Amino acid sequence: MPALKNILSNLPEIKGPAEKRLPFKEKLKWTLIILVMFFILSVIPLFGLGENALANFQFLSVILAAPFGSILSLGIGPIVTASIVLQLLQGSGILKINTKEHEGRVFFQGLQKVLAIFFILFEAAIFVFMGGLAPSASLHPAAFRNMELLLIAQLALGGLIVLFMDEVISKWGFGSGISLFIAAGVSAEIFVRAFSPLTQSGLFAFGTGQAPIGQVWVFIKSLSAGNPSGALLALSTILATIIVFGAAVYIQSMKVEIPLSFGRIRGHGIRWPLNFIYTSNIPVILVAAFIANLQLWSRLMQGWTEGTSGVLSWISLHIFGQFQGNVPISGLARWVTSPNLINEIFAAFSSGFFNWPVFSQALTYALFMIVGAVVFSIFWMQTAGMDARSQAKNIMASGLQIPGFRRDERVLERVLKRYILPLTVMGSISVGLLAAFADILGALTSGTGILLTVMIIYRLYEEIAQQHMMDMYPALRKMME
Repeated sequence: MPALKNILSNLPEIKGPAEKRLPFKEKLKWTLIILVMFFILSVIPLFGLGENALANFQFLSVILAAPFGSILSLGIGPIVTASIVLQLLQGSGILKINTKEHEGRVFFQGLQKVLAIFFILFEAAIFVFMGGLAPSASLHPAAFRNMELLLIAQLALGGLIVLFMDEVISKWGFGSGISLFIAAGVSAEIFVRAFSPLTQSGLFAFGTGQAPIGQVWVFIKSLSAGNPSGALLALSTILATIIVFGAAVYIQSMKVEIPLSFGRIRGHGIRWPLNFIYTSNIPVILVAAFIANLQLWSRLMQGWTEGTSGVLSWISLHIFGQFQGNVPISGLARWVTSPNLINEIFAAFSSGFFNWPVFSQALTYALFMIVGAVVFSIFWMQTAGMDARSQAKNIMASGLQIPGFRRDERVLERVLKRYILPLTVMGSISVGLLAAFADILGALTSGTGILLTVMIIYRLYEEIAQQHMMDMYPALRKMME
């Protein structure tokens, strides 16, 4: 154990600042530098890449901040996976590390970095060897193998760059790199899908007869061409995004505050906040990741069993499901994929025929998101140290108690139980419903991506307002107020 601790404490790392509190300008500078680096690296393609089978998984790309096909194709996936695994092990008591002490925190962070590096190498090999990011099939077998190793090396390099960029943000910037990269990727996608005047082929849309990517331009072009259906369709996409943003901001600000007092100091107390979205967006991320992985495995099984017959072929067709182009046509892959209900309704008005199974698919998808969010939320609350007993221990350790109640952990636990489980269930239903609503109505990006971005920006706003209101630029200070 001492040898392991010595290795973990001597891992390469980004040196933190000497000052205890960095000024606003310094944090802003490093945050912008890392953001620019992230966007530049995300457009650098992998050398030797032939088939990019992951290009169809735009949904997963947004959640993982992983532009598939670029050197950053792994995104934040390995870091998040390592963090979730360690949090679950620590929360469930399997791994016992005292993170309240400096030595324990250093050991935990070192263990997390080693685990992240392991997942970087593991996921890089999986992406390449399973054909997600593969070299050209026309290469000679020996050259093909060498190119596979080169692709793995490039993916691993990109994963390590993201790992250290996250560390720079955590020590020198605002918030964490993981959150920043997700918010930046989702915001960029919304901006492009709202305002880009280019077509899918990269040409300037006006004068070519092709529809632009940006829905604002589609709306204007449809109105000028006398196409009310196209204008309404584009407007509904924009409005769905705005509604989900507004609702997410509103429920993010909701909380229950429990009054607490210092037992030995009369007249002094605080309020212990329990957010309405108690487990944050973790449950809906896990549901979204589950759906994306199911779709990925469905595609892989379809490729493995294509042209064959037998048990595996039947499982691929009827259980996992198969795709026709980018559209799932059978199995679980179809029923957990969100249809664009608005598109179907407008198509029904023009053709006079409505595809009724789409309603069933939309309802199934919404129920899957809601029920899945509730299940994962309860599981996360119980295993990540967010249950009533763990919170009661934290409050007691801080020397606090509820006014009017005797200082007893069991009493405090009973009071917290009245709030924590209902908040866990209601909050997860809300985020699951919002995510499904955005996806079904065809918002500018995935509902999960919108929720993530709103929560990240809201917390970033709270952090900046709390720590840097006095030393920021006057114009920004006025805006933040």
